[in-house]
Amino acid sequence: MGVVTDIRSGRSPERVEGAVSYAKARACADAGADAKAGPCAKAGLCARAGRSGSRNVSLFWRIFSLNAAGLVVATALLLGPVTVSTPVLAGEALVLLGGLALLLAGNALVLRFGLGPLQRLDRAMATVDLLRPGSRPVVAGPAETAGLITTYNAMLDRLEAERAAGAARALSAQESERHRIARELHDEVGQTLTAVLLQLKRVADRAPGDLREEVGQAQEATRAGLDEIRRIARRLRPGVLEELGLASALRSLAAEFTTHGLTVRHHVTGDLPALTPESELVVYRVAQEGLTNTARHAGADRAELRLRPVPGGVELLVRDNGTGLGDAPEGAGITGMRERALLIGAGLTLEPAPGGGTDVRLLLPVAEGAR
Repeated sequence: MGVVTDIRSGRSPERVEGAVSYAKARACADAGADAKAGPCAKAGLCARAGRSGSRNVSLFWRIFSLNAAGLVVATALLLGPVTVSTPVLAGEALVLLGGLALLLAGNALVLRFGLGPLQRLDRAMATVDLLRPGSRPVVAGPAETAGLITTYNAMLDRLEAERAAGAARALSAQESERHRIARELHDEVGQTLTAVLLQLKRVADRAPGDLREEVGQAQEATRAGLDEIRRIARRLRPGVLEELGLASALRSLAAEFTTHGLTVRHHVTGDLPALTPESELVVYRVAQEGLTNTARHAGADRAELRLRPVPGGVELLVRDNGTGLGDAPEGAGITGMRERALLIGAGLTLEPAPGGGTDVRLLLPVAEGAR
């Protein structure tokens, strides 16, 4: 019948609560930086703004100055020895048209260089993705444009912090629900199927010979359902991660996905730097989702699961030899992986694997000397 694993002593909700605290700290750091810095920092900010304003003349004054200079020159020429005949002579018309052309060209150049940063800002706003943070348009151009870009960058900082905090709360609730469902599957459905299996065994012992085969088939179906319930409960709540650590949990995950038609090799080094419980849970869930996508969608027969230290952090690699990413949009699974990576400040990339297939890489930054 196998051994029924006790899944009632989990600590994962506390692990995910740490992710909420991490995201809230990021949001507070962005939103309250000025309040913590005090008047001196604000004065420094104003000083920087003043210096920026002195360097970047506003677009209004650029255009006004150019037009004023042109009109002043024209007025000075008209009040001076220069005259315009009636009718206008050809030479005088050329001079007037040349001055008008110079004035229009000057306005065009001023507008071209003044509105260029706005066009770059427009492209940045059209392509921004909060799941890939860090990309910001360069602050440049006249004072109004530079101020607009600065405000937009500050807005992105707040949105990314708020999204990270919201994702942390959602994932915390998700992990708590996973644990509740796993506990109910074990305590309710699992125990009920165990009782049914015992009753079927007693029935099989007293059943006549022509019915024993059918009762045996019912026993096998019940046993298979019980094993499936245990497997689902283990995937919902990685008890091995809490009891034996990340390395053993990843090895167990690779063995679980090694089924008919798919072979998963694993390579987890033992000299990994110390990771927080939140980071370990994110690594495990990303590896789990990556292997799930491989088994369901990639059409692969080989996969590789690797966790190793790299300069500045730890890298998780899930590689397969399947059909690759293609042009399909990212689904909920990949979006969930990106949101989990943001919770711990990690970077997630999906790219074609050498020789075909897909590489899922998760890079976790680790402080120097953390062992």
